[in-house]
Amino acid sequence: MAIIKHKEQRVGVFIDAQNLYHSGKNLYHSKVNFGQIVKDAVDGRKTVRARAYVISTESGEENAFFDALTKMGIETKVKDLQIFSSGAKKADWDVGIAVDAISLAPKLDAVILLTGDGDFVPLVEYLQMNMGCQVEVASFGKSTSAKLIEATDHFMDLDINPNKYLLRSGGKK
Repeated sequence: MAIIKHKEQRVGVFIDAQNLYHSGKNLYHSKVNFGQIVKDAVDGRKTVRARAYVISTESGEENAFFDALTKMGIETKVKDLQIFSSGAKKADWDVGIAVDAISLAPKLDAVILLTGDGDFVPLVEYLQMNMGCQVEVASFGKSTSAKLIEATDHFMDLDINPNKYLLRSGGKK
């Protein structure tokens, strides 16, 4: 389906950082260039908000990553990693992303989700049907839910040119 993109279109970008991080790591053994993905997904339109949902660990080793996102103009929402008495770990931002996307939708023409998680299909459908938003998804197609791809108005498959969206060691493209 052809989508409408014009420079006055108000866009919100919601980044499921864990999802893209793990896709880049598992598929390509590489880190993800979030700045390049956001730039290409927004495609010259007005960014109202770009927000990454991230997880903080006790070691704090991810703080440099959080700082890099901020320098790119991407806000971070941080949640602590939950560690249960059984040793199980949980780090999930799905509800937070959905609430923020719905809350900001009245100020947006397009919502861009950077995730491959099929749990977002109901959010995509809600934003389209009830909020009148065009919904786009950018993710690595090999690790993206087919139902999410089908539900979205536009899917930007990062697997088409993965080297553009990955960082080589030393943080360079």
